[in-house]
Amino acid sequence: MLNILIVDDEQLEREGMRAIIQRGFPEVTVELAKHGKAAVELVPVFKPDLIIMDIKMPIMNGLEAIELISAQHPYIRYIMVTAYDTFEYARQAIQLGVKDYILKPSKIAEIQATVGRVLEQIKQEKQERERQEAVRSNWHKIMPVVEADIVTQLLFDHVHEVHLDEMISLLGETFSWNQDVFVLVIRIQAHQLPDRLYAAVKLKFRAMGNGWVGAMSGGCLPIIGFLEHNRSFRAQAACIIRELMTVADLHTHATSFSIGVGNPRSSLEQVRHSYQEALLAAAAGSEAGYYEDIVAMGDKGLVKLWSKQHEKNMLDQLRLGKWEDVIRSIMTLIDQFEAAGMSVHQAQQHMLEGMWGLFYGLSEFGVETELPFYPFQIHSYNELRIESERMLLRMKQDTERYRAKLQPDLMHSIKTFIIENAHRELSLELISKEIGLSPFYISKLFKEHFGMGYIDFLTECRIEKAKKLIGLPTYSLKEIAYEVGFNDPNYFSKVFKKVCGMSPKEYRKVLHGVQQ
Repeated sequence: MLNILIVDDEQLEREGMRAIIQRGFPEVTVELAKHGKAAVELVPVFKPDLIIMDIKMPIMNGLEAIELISAQHPYIRYIMVTAYDTFEYARQAIQLGVKDYILKPSKIAEIQATVGRVLEQIKQEKQERERQEAVRSNWHKIMPVVEADIVTQLLFDHVHEVHLDEMISLLGETFSWNQDVFVLVIRIQAHQLPDRLYAAVKLKFRAMGNGWVGAMSGGCLPIIGFLEHNRSFRAQAACIIRELMTVADLHTHATSFSIGVGNPRSSLEQVRHSYQEALLAAAAGSEAGYYEDIVAMGDKGLVKLWSKQHEKNMLDQLRLGKWEDVIRSIMTLIDQFEAAGMSVHQAQQHMLEGMWGLFYGLSEFGVETELPFYPFQIHSYNELRIESERMLLRMKQDTERYRAKLQPDLMHSIKTFIIENAHRELSLELISKEIGLSPFYISKLFKEHFGMGYIDFLTECRIEKAKKLIGLPTYSLKEIAYEVGFNDPNYFSKVFKKVCGMSPKEYRKVLHGVQQ
């Protein structure tokens, strides 16, 4: 249902125009105003889609009224009615957004044709605004998934050639790989209301506007923060911690939680180190802690007995399934910590850091297991041995479960799923839920088997489909962009040109030239 407002100072003209319009367009609602000022006052109440406006009227003429109305209601369209067919009036009317004009006197058929033409334009504009609003609404819902996917790749994935920069541009943000960043981790030690907490943190951090929130995993929620140049790292981190503590208090109640902060890094490529430090700080036993404080309080002069060589040897043992050897190596290290006189607290931190090395190693093998954490502050070496063995046995069970479900046609399943769903908003998280494997492993496996990241392959699928649709004249380029899975036609054109060496419009011209 469309609304039309007729504005004319002559009653006979107003009534006559209403009769003509209602005869030609019985579905529209028509209201009348006797001059420009009356129209300005009626518009907020009647909300017309089209105003048929006389130019020369007392109190306020048509051009003055249009200027006032347009300032508050930019989507209203206008048809001018005038006997003054002069260039100056036409020029001013066009500047104010007038779509067409009717000269006095005009035939009924000419008036109805003009009004019908503008009403059709209004319908199309309304449909386009509604579609864009739906896209914006859907994109607002999808953005958290994209953001979490970006954080996942930065923290866990070694492969950065997967259009990560273009994924970040989808968030509508400008960024530099060489900007200062740090990581905070919220650790939830009991899984009560994690979804509500996640949503609340997401809203809070987006309102603060200085970072990205990742996906909840193993009771830990990672957040990448961007350092602000007008204040110190500690001051900014303390402010964020206060805000997050408030949110966590509201949404976790009796649940135990802690926040850890890693040291700042000078580029996004180094952010994984800050993440590991934040995990250690979150496990330190206090409500909120900084990794740099843990290092400052460490036992000085003691040798760090867990070395990279130890870790490599144990990963080789894990690859061969020699879990008994791994457990034996861990127990030997704990014995060495105790013999060296290291405090239990410091030994716990070293063990935790080493366990995470095994966790990341298993993730790269494709095993999805819970991030290792000691459930409480260890007070004796005997407790350290018992809890360390418990974590290793859980990793072993998860590894055996993964190997039992791994099928020979796994890569075919992943590839088929991406091809069939290329038009959707696909993320590592969504693919991992469908396939049942770790998102980090899927990314790594895809790269190894096909020589490209999953986003590169997804883009390739979309562009191939777009090429076929471009050959069909019934599809506009904008419709093709949405059909193949792009939310932004401009971004579609950019990616198409990058892949094909020419824009979609140029490709269509070449294609049609060949067909002719």
